[in-house]
Amino acid sequence: MRTPSPQIPRLIQRKGACVPNEARIAIIDDDEAMRVALVGLVRSYGYEARGFAGGEDFLAAAALQDFDCIVTDIQMPGMSGIELKQALEARKSCVPVIMITARTDEGIETRVLATGARCLLRKPIVPGALLDHIAGALTD
Repeated sequence: MRTPSPQIPRLIQRKGACVPNEARIAIIDDDEAMRVALVGLVRSYGYEARGFAGGEDFLAAAALQDFDCIVTDIQMPGMSGIELKQALEARKSCVPVIMITARTDEGIETRVLATGARCLLRKPIVPGALLDHIAGALTD
């Protein structure tokens, strides 16, 4: 990560864009090790991050306006990432959603993008790709 310029002390410079470092990112994954790793990665780039074990936990515990971007696994017990995105749409949420998965089902990417999710990233997650998509979601 490059050091922010003195003129923009509260921003992270990433791929030519400046992104507010106070941006809040929700990480939703039932795999605790993955969730902890992603929260740590996102925090290491200066963002605030909070992990949730599932979509239901996120919807029950979080106010949608508390987050600027959501990163969610697709396949989880109970509510899937796709169902979570549909629930967010029903609540008129405009928070950008990035979905992640280890699944290789034919048509999964088409289904994900049809929900309005920003993108689908495959596990294992490439840290730079995730961070670039988060930065893009925050600057669009």
